[in-house]
Amino acid sequence: MKSPPDRQHPEDRRIAEAIREAERQTSGEIRVFVSGSGSGDPSAEAEREFARLQMRRTPMRNAVLLHFSAPPHRLTVIGDEGVHLRCGQGFWTTLARETEPMLGPSRLPEAILTAIAVAGRELARAFPKHDLDRNDLPDTVVRG
Repeated sequence: MKSPPDRQHPEDRRIAEAIREAERQTSGEIRVFVSGSGSGDPSAEAEREFARLQMRRTPMRNAVLLHFSAPPHRLTVIGDEGVHLRCGQGFWTTLARETEPMLGPSRLPEAILTAIAVAGRELARAFPKHDLDRNDLPDTVVRG
């Protein structure tokens, strides 16, 4: 469920700009989902959101969902099949290593911005920007 525009979280504009900046270097697509509850299975919730947000509709199958669950804070990353094929394990390892130290309540915005920058940098290596690229997915933050 997406936050109504009039009740946008204070950090959402900054996060959306970070997504746009990261995507300037890659044909890959990045989405951010911030869960309001820490209950349940974050991996299953991330998989459901990946499907609900129609992230498999990119031509190169190069979309990544950065799913942040609220207390206890945790990052779950879901990538489409193109990301798995071209980026390899290094993508996931680098994202975890650079983001994990910030996964606390006071540093969550910093963790989100870092994860976006790392994902963009890593996607750019495997999926550089090209002339026919278009923005296939919205750059907005989804909160639920």
